Amino acid sequence: MHIDTITPTAPAWQAEALCAQTGADFFFPEPGSSVREAKRICGMCEIRSACLEYALANDERFGVWGGLSEKERLHLRRASH
Repeated sequence: MHIDTITPTAPAWQAEALCAQTGADFFFPEPGSSVREAKRICGMCEIRSACLEYALANDERFGVWGGLSEKERLHLRRASH
């Protein structure tokens, strides 16, 4: 028996995000690498708040989302509880 995997479609805002136009390398750097460039790009992105809301709602644990690193999102989640 073969079961097809259903891939969720990306939220509509993702196509408009600057990260979709620059590539994932900046936003998912190697451990210990700088996230400065990702944050700079996020700072110019009009979709940043939707991105951060998505990351928090979906418990994204890796990468820069909405201009915040993994650690920054963790602190934000802990502060809001």
